[in-house]
Amino acid sequence: MKRELLPSQRRLLSTLGEQLRYARLRRDLTTVQIAERAGIARTTLVKIEKGDEGVALGQYFRVMLALGLGNDIVLIARDDELGRKLQDAKLEVKERASKK
Repeated sequence: MKRELLPSQRRLLSTLGEQLRYARLRRDLTTVQIAERAGIARTTLVKIEKGDEGVALGQYFRVMLALGLGNDIVLIARDDELGRKLQDAKLEVKERASKK
């Protein structure tokens, strides 16, 4: 059973698609040009630019590469604030032995 994304999650994916679309437009490239460079169908690119959750992450990455944004993929989860807080909460604080 496919699990639906929450509205806030859909907005994030939509924002990613919109950012990729703006990156394409700033470079004055057509959907056909980027689709060809990414090795995907133009219809898939249109779905990506709309933030379609049914498109595989690899396809989003291909578009990023075609736009020259491939290195930006490493920025995902780079600053894992929640993960660090959870890890810190598990750390044991050792007490010093008395000086007697």
